[in-house]
Amino acid sequence: MPNSPVSEPDFGLADIPPNPPVHFAEQALLGGLLLEPHRIKTIGPLGPDHFASANHRALFAAMAALTAPSPDLHAKEPVWITAVLAHARPHARGLTPSYLHALAWACPDPAHTPTYARMVRSDHARRTVLMHAGLLVQAATDRGLPDPAAVTLSRTDALAALLDHLAGSFPSHPGSLPRTPPPAPPGCQEGPEVASEEQLLLSTATAYPEALASMRWLRPEDFTVALYGGLYRCLASLASRGEPVDKVTVLWEAQQNGLLTSAFGPQDALELLDAPAGSPEHWGEQILRRALLRHAHLAGLHVQAFAQDLTNSPHQVITGSRRALAHLAGVRARWQHAKPTAGCPPVPPVPASRAGPSHQRTSAPAASPRSSR
Repeated sequence: MPNSPVSEPDFGLADIPPNPPVHFAEQALLGGLLLEPHRIKTIGPLGPDHFASANHRALFAAMAALTAPSPDLHAKEPVWITAVLAHARPHARGLTPSYLHALAWACPDPAHTPTYARMVRSDHARRTVLMHAGLLVQAATDRGLPDPAAVTLSRTDALAALLDHLAGSFPSHPGSLPRTPPPAPPGCQEGPEVASEEQLLLSTATAYPEALASMRWLRPEDFTVALYGGLYRCLASLASRGEPVDKVTVLWEAQQNGLLTSAFGPQDALELLDAPAGSPEHWGEQILRRALLRHAHLAGLHVQAFAQDLTNSPHQVITGSRRALAHLAGVRARWQHAKPTAGCPPVPPVPASRAGPSHQRTSAPAASPRSSR
């Protein structure tokens, strides 16, 4: 596999890179292949990209491209080490003959090269999972993307496909779940407009409760403000029981569910529920999109934690990562079910007498009516 020229200084065995175990496994593997080049046929599927070190990638690419000398010639002349160095040097100019000799000394036993190769494959799998998890976290938190949800789901699919591919390469074993402590959920870093949109959903759904029947894809836990999630539960409960839905019935339901406190009293609830704008489906989709991104962010953090823990075997990383993505699947299914509402029929404009601008609790701009969406 061709590599771009990389200028790196020569280093000895005492120089410790970020991942010492795999570094020494790579050295032992390459040293074994320098001592007994025919063993490259015994190491199983391995490519230059499996190596963490650029110098090691260049050396293995050279070994894979060259034809090993006969055993008799290899025993008499250093033709193999000379040819490998000449082939690899244009791609890693820091390589020196002394480093190749150091690699040979670093190999305890050339007969163990299949085991060293398995170590290299395992660490490459861990690094690859870690990279894909980082891309998922980045997509889920980058609000500058034109369609964060689509990019996030694409990154999720890429990570899931990688895990499926790796699952066939590493055998299962007892204790398949990683023991890595799960990371704490990231704190909410949303701006005040998020709470404003959740308020608008509550007030607009109170004004147009018929929309709740088609919004079963939205759940109270999707809200960033627990109080607003509780109020939505009250709305949905009233609608599911076929009872009247208006700001007074919702207020009563909120009282029955213990949502009214000294900080959020009856008048606060009535004012919040009396400022509808736009359509419930629009605000619901906004809320669910953010919930999807939050779950994807947390799933990516879980996978990162599994892959960063060097005590986890590849099978443990794969199993734990799949479980983390499974928790995201439910929110994803609800998001995909919610998307068709973009073409829902328009609702009547909000009467001016019900807009209540004098006591509206949110500073968010009024959304366009459904007819303009």
